[in-house]
Amino acid sequence: MTTTQAATQEELVAHLFRRAGFGATPSEMESVKGMDYEEVVDKLMDFSSPDVFPTDFISRFHKDQSDLRLAEAAGAHWVYRMVMTDTPLREKMCLFWHRIFATAGTKLIQHRVIVNQINMFRERGVGKLDDLLVGLSQDPAMIMWLDNQDNHGSNINENYGREILELFAMGVGNYTEDDIKDTARAFTGWTVVNPEYMSIKMRNNTVRPYGYISWQYEYDAEDHDQGSKTILGETGNWDGEDAVRIICDQKATAEYIARHLYHFFVADEVPVPQWPHQGPRDETAIKLMVDSYFNNGHSIKSMLETMFKSDFFKDESTRYARIKSPAEMVVGTMRLAGPIKLPSDETYYAQSVCANMGQGLLRPPSVEGWQGGSEWINTGAYVERINFASRILNDSDKEGVKDLLTRIKNSSGDGTLTSDWLVEACLAVLGPIEVAKTTRDRLKIYASKYGNISWENNESNESFNAAAISIIQLIVSTQEYQTA
Repeated sequence: MTTTQAATQEELVAHLFRRAGFGATPSEMESVKGMDYEEVVDKLMDFSSPDVFPTDFISRFHKDQSDLRLAEAAGAHWVYRMVMTDTPLREKMCLFWHRIFATAGTKLIQHRVIVNQINMFRERGVGKLDDLLVGLSQDPAMIMWLDNQDNHGSNINENYGREILELFAMGVGNYTEDDIKDTARAFTGWTVVNPEYMSIKMRNNTVRPYGYISWQYEYDAEDHDQGSKTILGETGNWDGEDAVRIICDQKATAEYIARHLYHFFVADEVPVPQWPHQGPRDETAIKLMVDSYFNNGHSIKSMLETMFKSDFFKDESTRYARIKSPAEMVVGTMRLAGPIKLPSDETYYAQSVCANMGQGLLRPPSVEGWQGGSEWINTGAYVERINFASRILNDSDKEGVKDLLTRIKNSSGDGTLTSDWLVEACLAVLGPIEVAKTTRDRLKIYASKYGNISWENNESNESFNAAAISIIQLIVSTQEYQTA
């Protein structure tokens, strides 16, 4: 492989890490050096080992992240998992499904139930869509969020039946009002144990040994509508699992999920409400993923593999074609600076900054979730992004920052760096990140004030660290860093 080819491969792998994770740390890039691109995809898609987290330690120092009653604690808990995970794609898929199956703790008394829902995404989020939708339909947070506890055989509540068709699986225009009603009838009896009593107990301020009480799923056969139902053209005495099977067999479902995957992993689409009126950005890409869905038993993992290994994903035009969501930018920056050493207030700061940028974790604005794309960027949000990234990467004592500085130094053969090479070395360890020529030129003009820098003694080493960190802070302020 020539030097040019090696660089091209490295840029492609960095692109993959930005999309299939939160961006690569230098050590992650190093761990896949010499691997073929397809091997790197396979490595990122290996979910065979669960992440192990120090739950006892977290409980000892951050009790609120153990009982998970408050939004701030639950958001900080998830930030910690995303930053510290060894399988970033699994956490990225949790973020993906949370964005579509948007459930907020604002209606649910406490946030433990939302964390439980994220755990369900962690277990089923890359498996068969049918299993994921059954898990979602039996999830107490979703049941209470969309009022399915009030969906009775004698008096249906259409809320969940409507949303699983409209927002979660198929999209507007692919079903009728009668489909909504009969889907709701299929989910009658899918409820939680004693909701009124449990709601009172969940408001109790007493923390039990393993946290606060939460709702539990229950199927009430006596409350289920046993009559014949017609859903999307199929007639029978259907229950919720039958409804999910019928929904997942539809081409419209495969196309809807494929378009969401493209929107989240490849390039920003128009907002979801416009999808019935405007076709996909890349119809060929959607067809490839739809074919993979049907050829592999409705497997989300197969759709992901098809996408990541496709020519349309690897095409240079897709690089930096997505605006990072607040969570992606925040977590990616913290992974560069990490690891997080407990106890730490950084995860609380991170979740609050995400909310200030427009993405309150576990607190989506509505059942429609976040649209993404240009929605993420306005003057205030961009200032928040720059301030956060600059602050997190400003401490040369942080393990991750210290590693960045060491690698920049190691790029020199003689213990001295020119200002131009300092810029190139910083861009390399942060990605590598490809920036526009005008951006690179301006970075080099700024860096020129440092001249040739070395680190031969304590004083010069401190000067070098300050210079390198200032360039890093400028890079994370660029448009390229804020996109993926």
